[in-house]
Amino acid sequence: MRRMADWRPLERVQAVFSPTVALRRGATLMAAGKPGPAFQLYARAGRTGLAEAEYRVGRCYLDGVGVPPNRTEGIRWLERAAHHGHIEAHSQLAVIYLHGAPGEPDPKDASRSFDVSNIGDPDYATALRQARMAAEAGSGEAQAVLAFILSSGPEDIRDLDEADLWYERSAAAGCAQGMLGHALALNRKGGGEAVQCEVAVQLGKAAEAGLPAALYLLGVMSERGLGVARDEGAAAEFYRRAAEKGHRSSQARWGKALMHGIGVDANPSDGETWLRRAALAGDPEAAAALGDLYETGGNLPSNHAEAASWFRRAAEAGHKGAARSLGLLYFSGAGVPHDPEQGIQWFRISAAAGDGSACAEFGNLLLTGMGEEEDRVRLSKGFEQAAASGDPVAAYNCAVCLARGVGVARDDREAALWLRKAADRVPNAQFWYGRVLVEGRGVDRDVAEGRRWIARAAEVDMVDAQVALGEMMLTGAGGAYDPPGALALFEKAAANGHPAAMFASGVIYSGVYGILANHDAALHWFRAAAEHGHPAAQIMLERYVARKRRRPSRSG
Repeated sequence: MRRMADWRPLERVQAVFSPTVALRRGATLMAAGKPGPAFQLYARAGRTGLAEAEYRVGRCYLDGVGVPPNRTEGIRWLERAAHHGHIEAHSQLAVIYLHGAPGEPDPKDASRSFDVSNIGDPDYATALRQARMAAEAGSGEAQAVLAFILSSGPEDIRDLDEADLWYERSAAAGCAQGMLGHALALNRKGGGEAVQCEVAVQLGKAAEAGLPAALYLLGVMSERGLGVARDEGAAAEFYRRAAEKGHRSSQARWGKALMHGIGVDANPSDGETWLRRAALAGDPEAAAALGDLYETGGNLPSNHAEAASWFRRAAEAGHKGAARSLGLLYFSGAGVPHDPEQGIQWFRISAAAGDGSACAEFGNLLLTGMGEEEDRVRLSKGFEQAAASGDPVAAYNCAVCLARGVGVARDDREAALWLRKAADRVPNAQFWYGRVLVEGRGVDRDVAEGRRWIARAAEVDMVDAQVALGEMMLTGAGGAYDPPGALALFEKAAANGHPAAMFASGVIYSGVYGILANHDAALHWFRAAAEHGHPAAQIMLERYVARKRRRPSRSG
């Protein structure tokens, strides 16, 4: 029997004349780590029109194996293989055109033929055609690509129902990408626990193939208990595995898990490292989390300059909360120069993105006269539109704009109308509508009705309303004269830090309104009000202290 080595010279000779033998010998050489000679044999076989050889030549050019990388040549050889019916060539071309095939090379610049970065815009029509040909021939990978194009491509070629069918077929063929897509399609359609369990099964199969997105989504499902038992430890492990594969959202979740000890032993140092990796990869949530970390300091002193840097990165990536946080830093001058105009600008961006806190803060700033007039006009119109649709808070804010002439001509009558519409549900509106009635501003004056509205606001512990109602009780305006009731309201408001209520409590305890004098209580409230900067309280405190000094001591 001849040894195997004795056949090799004969095989080399046959390879010269037989494309099939050349292809087989090229594969042997490639497996042996000899890509250069292997490519030569692939090219020799490919020039005869052998589809498999043409496909391998194309992949060598695309991957730069055995030959310098050349995307244009790679595509040309793949198209030859596809023309001869090679299914995987169709599938590969679909992916290439989906990500943008290279433009035509400049004949005057030969170097551009070897530029692997010379990639054009996506060619969805060609990608769709190539993917469909391979998908219909049974390629699970091509079926997943076709489904992706049909679900995520331009509107004129989208067909979600057909996409879902191809994802299902791809999953049945054992394609990991198809399993991932099928899971997402099932989740999109919604359903009960059975559907969520099937989503988890499909994701589990895709995760076994190492798909980072599948690992991440299994982490989310484990964290929330969707389709699987809630298990923070399992969630953390899925995030870790996906993070190590470079999945940035998983890096952010894994970083947070380490920072706070969620499903894993806390390790703030490693947690910060993973958050930083995710943030540098472009994850806005991770950048915002780092901003919060450096702003509050945690176990280390706060670093507002570092916080501002991360907030800016997150805000520029569209994180609305980070934009608001950055605005606050500019207003306080912490970590950045004190610059209210920059602060306003970031509040504007955050508010436009829908951050509720930023909307409120931005609106309050505009009401104080900050910002641009066009901002105030836009704010007023926005409140008016929302108020017209039945939003009581917007109705109140619309009234404020009209009463102060913010973004709109001042109109007390119109302001009163909007206050009345908001008053049934908004305590601030109840208080201000009561004030409007008491003062007759934009409406016929009705002190009794005004007092009733102010009382409604006081009942829900609105401090300014408690003080206003207490003052009316002391004078008997719009209702009964009631010093004890007034004192009770003043003390409630005083307990919440209202200086005028503290002063009024001191006055009543001094015996001015017919209540038995309690000089110790009066002194307590005058001192409290004085410490809060109330001028009249400071005068009364000096008098009480001086009187106490002049009072003769009792002898035994």
